[in-house]
Amino acid sequence: MAHKETFNVLLIEDDLMVQEVNKGFIESVEGFRVIEVAGNGEEGLALIKSLQPDLVILDVFMPKKDGIKTLQELRKQKLAVDVIIVSAAKDAETIKLMLQNGAMDYIMKPFKLHRIQRALEKYRQHRRNFDKAETFSQEQLDALLYSTQAVKTADTQLPKGLNEFTLNEITANIQAQDVPRSAEEVASAIGIARVTARRYLDYLEKSGVITLDVQYGGVGRPVNRYVYNKEGKQ
Repeated sequence: MAHKETFNVLLIEDDLMVQEVNKGFIESVEGFRVIEVAGNGEEGLALIKSLQPDLVILDVFMPKKDGIKTLQELRKQKLAVDVIIVSAAKDAETIKLMLQNGAMDYIMKPFKLHRIQRALEKYRQHRRNFDKAETFSQEQLDALLYSTQAVKTADTQLPKGLNEFTLNEITANIQAQDVPRSAEEVASAIGIARVTARRYLDYLEKSGVITLDVQYGGVGRPVNRYVYNKEGKQ
């Protein structure tokens, strides 16, 4: 199945100034488009039904119907949409309720641009993994669920031109495979250029996350393939 190129986002937020800021943040990430904005939960639910967005960015404190009731109603009606919470609510009970009702991420106000970029890139990776597979092995599912923990970069700065989102996406892709992958195969799966994939793969190999597996065919040059190193650095 082909990757979805553009994700349609519905923003449910009652503060007009925050609406504009969040819309700008969301659309700064390539492949994400805010198709409509709602000022409260009632309006938001109606728009979800009519527009069928891929993703909802949902506030908690709103008039008429707050974010908690909106998310609970959304799940009760079995509306097929993913939800990320962006709210000033910091209490454990609210956060717990939102996660229990299927929120994919929870971002606390005020937040910086890189935090919502991180959430949207993680969402893109999540969708790609589900779009390209009809069934999962336990190992593939573990790679999907724990991909954000696959590469630890806290103690090392990434080389110029590399970013942690693509790094984690490539790591998860290799970790989910049963056979070694070439740079060309990884590039095709992720949707990036082969030369770009090669840079990430070289970095991951040097970091000990993946291992080089040179395969010799009958004719032509050997092909460099890569396999996840289960004993590597975590």
